[in-house]
Amino acid sequence: MLCGRWMSCRRRPEEPPLPAQVVTPVALAPPDGGSRRPGLRALKKMGLTEDEDVRAMLRGSRLCKIRSRTWHKERLYRLQEDGLSVWFQRRIPRAPSQHICEPGRTGAVREGHQSEGLRRFGGAFPPARCLTIAFKGRRKNLDLAAATAEEAQCWVRGLAKLRARLDAMSQRERLDHWIHAYLHRADSDQDSKMSFKEIKSLLRMVNVDMNDMYAYRLFKECDHSNNERLEGAEIEEFLRRLLKRPELEEIFHRYSGEDRVLSAPELLEFLEDQGEDGVMLAHAQKLIHTYELNETAKQHDLMTLDGFMMYLLSPEGAALDPAHTCVFQDMDQPLPHYFISSSHNTYLTDSQIGGLSSTEAYVRAFAQGCRCVELDCWEGPGGEPIIYHGHTLTSKILFRDVIQTVRDHAFTLSPYPVILSLENHCGLEQQAVMARHLRTILGDALVTEALGAQTPEELPSPEQLKGRVLVKGKKLPAAWSEDGRILSDQEEEEEEEEGEAEAAEQRRRAKQISPELSALVVYCCATRLRTLHPNPVPPQPCQVSSLNERKAKKLIREAGNSFVRHNARQLTRVYPLGLRMNSANYSPQEMWNSGCQLVALNFQTPGYEMDLNAGRFLVNGQCGYILKPACLRQPDTTFDPECPGPPRTTLTIQVLTAQQLPKLNTEKPNSIVDPLVRVEIHGVPADCARKETNYVLNNGFNPRWGQTLQFQLRAPELVLVRFVVEDYDTTSPNDFVGQFTLPLNSLKQGYRHIHLLSKDGASLSPATLFVHIRVQRF
Repeated sequence: MLCGRWMSCRRRPEEPPLPAQVVTPVALAPPDGGSRRPGLRALKKMGLTEDEDVRAMLRGSRLCKIRSRTWHKERLYRLQEDGLSVWFQRRIPRAPSQHICEPGRTGAVREGHQSEGLRRFGGAFPPARCLTIAFKGRRKNLDLAAATAEEAQCWVRGLAKLRARLDAMSQRERLDHWIHAYLHRADSDQDSKMSFKEIKSLLRMVNVDMNDMYAYRLFKECDHSNNERLEGAEIEEFLRRLLKRPELEEIFHRYSGEDRVLSAPELLEFLEDQGEDGVMLAHAQKLIHTYELNETAKQHDLMTLDGFMMYLLSPEGAALDPAHTCVFQDMDQPLPHYFISSSHNTYLTDSQIGGLSSTEAYVRAFAQGCRCVELDCWEGPGGEPIIYHGHTLTSKILFRDVIQTVRDHAFTLSPYPVILSLENHCGLEQQAVMARHLRTILGDALVTEALGAQTPEELPSPEQLKGRVLVKGKKLPAAWSEDGRILSDQEEEEEEEEGEAEAAEQRRRAKQISPELSALVVYCCATRLRTLHPNPVPPQPCQVSSLNERKAKKLIREAGNSFVRHNARQLTRVYPLGLRMNSANYSPQEMWNSGCQLVALNFQTPGYEMDLNAGRFLVNGQCGYILKPACLRQPDTTFDPECPGPPRTTLTIQVLTAQQLPKLNTEKPNSIVDPLVRVEIHGVPADCARKETNYVLNNGFNPRWGQTLQFQLRAPELVLVRFVVEDYDTTSPNDFVGQFTLPLNSLKQGYRHIHLLSKDGASLSPATLFVHIRVQRF
């Protein structure tokens, strides 16, 4: 029904009216193998049904899976018709198919012998026939060899196309794909008709335990043919009812009035109420032309409920400020003025006692934006230095292989400088070999001399060091003032107190530094931090102190402001205690509060600590460098994280609803999550807090809360906000469902969607939280 302003637009008779406000229609198609099958329809919506590479993947290929020199198994790999997953079939007759990957969740697809596994075990297969599928999180790579080079290229290109198309999909398209997959699974007899039993199965699959009477009433209201089966348009109507968002409709109607369409001025009013700064009518019109689905409405600068939902589910409607997703900060300040994403024991894929060491761990760290990696260097056989966790059962990798990995992958995601933190246990000869590998493999990327003055008063900026690699290590004392004491990270970790005999031993060992390797330490000389010097002592910008977490916390407690001032001038690296045998992490927030730049974590260990690290470096283009707040950059700052002053900001978050939360126990159809939402504040100690909603019983599909959580903040510029969804349990700890962490300064106000992530940082799309955010500064 059209009235009021819409009539005043004088719609021409041939123009179709606006459709009802519904989600994108989805329906099951006949099981005749035609193009209307759900999977092919999904691929058609992706625009890939005619792509030759994708069609070849749908037919399948016999690829050889390579695990070791002797373990080579042929499998039939085939892309499923949903375009979302790849399955394989063993050669054993009647062996069940197994799901292996989703193109949207792969980290990368590499051609040739570009993985550690293929370099070691793929010699029997020409590089042109090989490919590697790398996964996000801790899952091992999948190394494959095809029968021909063209077949390998087909999979490399096809997977890249699928991933690019999936990454470009809107949230509504993702929801369409998501519901297609469940419809296909719920249609047990594949007749493209849904009985009430199949509808109940569908509801359980999508994480909602609906009352049988209510579900049947909804089913019968859509069963217009009255044959106890839903098909075609009846399924679409059922889905429309199921996927309704009453909370969005209420907001939309509040601004649109009786005619149920938003004009550009009304949308502008909504944007202003959202707290969008400096928005103009032209911006509202642009949003209409970007997100409105109905061409007639678009021509008249009007937005329907569908377009409004598309906007709120887009990156522009998300909690993360889209302007902060690219590099937006000043990158011309000295290195100590930035938080720098840093890894500890980077070579490990598991625990530091018996875990696997791998060059792939460096690839994954770089893919997560890491800019400072650690290399534990030990004497190796054949004159070649090796890397592993010394005196443990961790496996060993070659130093030169790690440096080659740095060369090939360090600047894939970020162009800003990489720091190699060397923990050196090698003798003079193999140190010289290390220096030779660094020079020959890295070439011009390696910083071998100061950019300007030989004794700089401050370190260069990330911008000046773009594409360059810095070595952090011990330096021969002759190049430094007498009080510049040389010590490696490992030595410092083992020493709590140092006597005169130990001081003499230190000086003796310092003489065992290879001149060739020492010459490569230009801006990052590893130095012991014994005391925090008062201001009159001139800063030593090229000296980098390494502290374990215990010593760093002691300095924060006992000399908070002095430590902050020290970190305004020089780099400090903090690393986990050696007692963390399982490679657990400490919270990095306390170290950031005091301005420590290189807060090193075990990237291979998921948990809230790595969530905080990912949230801290989520912004500024995920380049691995975040400009510290002004209070941590000023050499005469009075800031002390232990005494931050009175509250300056109030953060109010109203948790409204969630959508399509993942099902945790897929093996038990009747297991439905009971979700609750917790909002955590991570900042200076006085700001740290957590508050949570009540739980909603048996509904992970569209739970509603409408609860308000409020926080008073004293140092908002350091705050990270972490949204966590858990499955409530009365008898055991709650199960993790999803989370999203971001800096408070990148949090948009108003009605926003939070796009949830898994434990390993992968997208849980289409799972979202819908919240209202208000930030009051005073």
